[in-house]
Amino acid sequence: MDNRLKVLFVSPEVNPFVKTGGLADVAGSLPQALKELGVDIRVVLPEYSQVPDKYCSELEHILHYRTEVGWRDEYVGINTLNNKGVPTYFIDNKNYFYRDTIYGHDDEHIQFAYFCRAVLEMLPKIDFKPDIIHCNDWQSGPLSMMLKENYKKYDFYQDIKTVYTIHNLRYQGKFGKEILEDILALDSVHWESGVVKHDNAVNYMKMGINMSDTINTVSRTYAEEIKTSYFGEGLDYVVRMNADDVYGINNGIDYKKYDPYTDNKIYANYNIDDLEKKVENKRKLQQDMELPVTDVPVISLVSRLVEQKGLDLIGHVIDELMKEEIQFIILGTGESRYEEMFKKIAARYPDKMVAKIKYDSILAQKIYAGSDFFLMPSKYEPCGISQLISLRYGTIPIVRETGGLDDTIQAYDEETGEGNGFSFTDYNAYDMLYTIRRAIKFYNRVSDWQRLIKNAMKSDFSWHNSAKKYLELYQKTIEPVDKRR
Repeated sequence: MDNRLKVLFVSPEVNPFVKTGGLADVAGSLPQALKELGVDIRVVLPEYSQVPDKYCSELEHILHYRTEVGWRDEYVGINTLNNKGVPTYFIDNKNYFYRDTIYGHDDEHIQFAYFCRAVLEMLPKIDFKPDIIHCNDWQSGPLSMMLKENYKKYDFYQDIKTVYTIHNLRYQGKFGKEILEDILALDSVHWESGVVKHDNAVNYMKMGINMSDTINTVSRTYAEEIKTSYFGEGLDYVVRMNADDVYGINNGIDYKKYDPYTDNKIYANYNIDDLEKKVENKRKLQQDMELPVTDVPVISLVSRLVEQKGLDLIGHVIDELMKEEIQFIILGTGESRYEEMFKKIAARYPDKMVAKIKYDSILAQKIYAGSDFFLMPSKYEPCGISQLISLRYGTIPIVRETGGLDDTIQAYDEETGEGNGFSFTDYNAYDMLYTIRRAIKFYNRVSDWQRLIKNAMKSDFSWHNSAKKYLELYQKTIEPVDKRR
C-alpha cells in the first residue's frame, strides 16, 4: 500500500509549458522538489494553444467526459505527460483554451469555473485521490468552494483538504453577481453571507481564501503585509478573518537551472572560487549592449514594466543617478508609459544606459551574470524571483524592504561583513538614490566587494528548503483543526 502523501497541484500556468509570470516558475519547480521529498504529487493545468509543439507531441490522451458549467454541457479531454517524474495533466477544451492569449478574455469567469470543475471530476476517473489539492491564485479560487458545496457529499471527496496560495493579491477575478448561479451553480445564500461577495461583485480570490482549509502566501512578510489596508488590495479584512490559517513560505528557485557554473546561456561559466570569469561576463555584456567597456558598476533591471515594480522612483531621480559613474541596463516589456520613459532616458544617455524593450530569456541570463547590481525598488513584491537569481549569479541586489525582498535580502554591514545586498525602507526616490550611492561606495572597496559577492553566492534559496516547509504545511492541513496549533 502506498502511504505517501498525495497532492494535486492546480495552476493556470506551469513552466516550461506556459508562462506569463512567477507563478509558472513556482508551479514548474515546487512539485519537483516535493517529489524529491517523497510526495506523490501530480500537476494539472489548462491545455492552451501556447503549449509548445515539442510537448504537445508527447501528450497521451487518457480519457474524456462531459461536465456542467451552470446549464452548459461541456467536453473535457484529459491528456498527460511525465515532466521529470511528475505526472502532469492537461485539461483539453479547444473552445476555452485555444486562443490568441492566455488571459484577458471576456469569459474568464467561465473558463476557470470550467477548469475547476473539470479538475475535480477528473480525480476519480484517473483513480487519484489526493490528501491535498493545492490551488494557486484567483483562477483556481472557485475549486475549494465547489469541493465543499457540490462534491463533499460523495465519499470519494470527503477527506480531501485544500491549500490556497496567494501569489499576488492584486489580481482577484471579479465578476458580476449573475455568474453565481448561472456559471458556478451556487445558491444565492453565499452572496448574502458575504463569502463570495466583494465590492458588489463575485470575487474568485475571496472565494479561495474563505473556503480553503489553509491559506499561504509566497513570503513571510507578504503574509503579514496583506493583513493591512495598504497592501491588502481591499481584501485585508478577509485575510484578517482567516488569520489563524494564513502562513507565509518564501519561494525558491531551481538551483540546477540557475547555476553560473553550468548555465549555457551566459558568456562564460564561473563559480564562487573563480570570479574572474564573472568579470568576463561583464565585459562581453557591455560589448553586446554597445556600452563603453570600463570598470564602472553595471546596474540592471529585468522586469515587467509596471507600477508595482517601483519604476516611478527611477524616473523621479534618473538625472541625478546618471551623474554617478555607472551604467544602467533595462530589459522588459509592460505599460507603454514606462517603455517610453526608459527609451527616452536611454536616448539622452547613450553611453550610460540601454533599454531593451522586449522579452528575451537568454539575454536575461546574460544580464544576471554580467551585472554588478540588480535593482528592485518594488512598491510591493509578494516574493520576487529576480533577486534570488541575482544572488545565485553573484550580482548584488538593491531592493526596497517589502514582501519577499525583505525576507531574502540582508543589508550589508561593513563592521560584521554580513549581508547579501542593499535595501531601503520607505517608498521614496531619494532613499533609493542614497542606497544606490552607498552600494557604489562598497563596489569601489575591493575587500568589501569580494566579500559581498561571496555572501550573495552562499545564500541558499533553493526550492529544497521551501519544499520542506510546504510539506509541513500540508501535514498541518490534514491534521484535525484542534491539533494544528
